[in-house]
Amino acid sequence: MTIDQLLATIDLLCTREFPTRHGGSDVGFGGPGFHVAELEVSVGLATGDGAERERTAEDFDAWKEALALRLDGRWGQGQRRGLLTVGVRIARGEEIPEPWATLSDLVDEVYLWQANGTNRWVALGVAERDATDEIRLLAAVTDRDPP
Repeated sequence: MTIDQLLATIDLLCTREFPTRHGGSDVGFGGPGFHVAELEVSVGLATGDGAERERTAEDFDAWKEALALRLDGRWGQGQRRGLLTVGVRIARGEEIPEPWATLSDLVDEVYLWQANGTNRWVALGVAERDATDEIRLLAAVTDRDPP
């Protein structure tokens, strides 16, 4: 996909109604108050060699940075937000709403913007933490404030 196609997917999620139930969608998954799109997904790296996995993760990070520059131009400088402490809060029993709970399991940090005129947050991150899973460039759109 091109950067413009990836931005079009994010734009779609900023205007699309949220699902009433948790489940899959044409671009990823969602539930009440959120969408998560898998913008890019690696193929065969869940069991592949480490060097190729590392190169692919770097490529996905480059895609994330390129998208972030374009989104910065639309909505202002995105915040970098670490999600590791969200996992700690969950482990201590705190209730964290979706998609933040799931994102904290998948990514270490996200870029974060509030999309003008939509009352929605847009988060962008790379899921590469689990070496037994594919690498994914994720975009989340939600009406729930970040934790």
